[in-house]
Amino acid sequence: MSTTPPIIDPEKPTIILPLPRPSAWTRLRNWFLAGIIITAPIGLTIYLVVITIEAIDRNVKSLIPLGLEPERLLPANLPFSVPGLGVIGAVILLTLIGFVFTNFLGRSLLHFSESLVARMPVIRGLYGALKQIIETVFSQSGQSFRQVALVPWPAKGSWTIAFVTGEQTGEVGTRLGRDIVACYVPTTPNPTGGYMVYFPREEIQVLSMSVDQAMKLIISCGVIVPPERIDPPSSGK
Repeated sequence: MSTTPPIIDPEKPTIILPLPRPSAWTRLRNWFLAGIIITAPIGLTIYLVVITIEAIDRNVKSLIPLGLEPERLLPANLPFSVPGLGVIGAVILLTLIGFVFTNFLGRSLLHFSESLVARMPVIRGLYGALKQIIETVFSQSGQSFRQVALVPWPAKGSWTIAFVTGEQTGEVGTRLGRDIVACYVPTTPNPTGGYMVYFPREEIQVLSMSVDQAMKLIISCGVIVPPERIDPPSSGK
């Protein structure tokens, strides 16, 4: 036996009943969750900044000879240590090192030191690999870790976020006989671990999102979705 659905008159106004008023316990719970949402990012950010500064201060101060501590440069002897002096000292020291080794005398001294390292069997391989990685990552003209792409991983039909690390694949590309691209596939929520995978260029899709937006997407396990840009994403071709 079928029932006839009620006939709705479009000209008749619809009565919308007000939502029931939340109880006191519900309001308290909502306020508590709102407090967590507001304070958790601020608290975690401050905590991470503090432990990072303390770690840098501790390691930098351990290298400073006794009697030359940064606290001695202050106009008064404070009963507590000032955080951040080690960070400031590290920035000044690295800037001075960069200034010294970018002139002719510094480059000559650096080449002489590298020639000595090149004679050490184990250390030369480690030093050469680390130097090449750091120069590639921090190079202003390089494209390593500056492009975000969608790659088919871990199987066809599945997609994940990856970072394009290199398009010059050398012997690997010659052996495969294809135009391939090296990509770093990070794990979530810890992107410091991952896999280096070669993909055919036609199988990757370069996205328009920035590296920072991709990192937020990975760390949040897909919860924080970056806004789509106006410019269309490009392909890997």
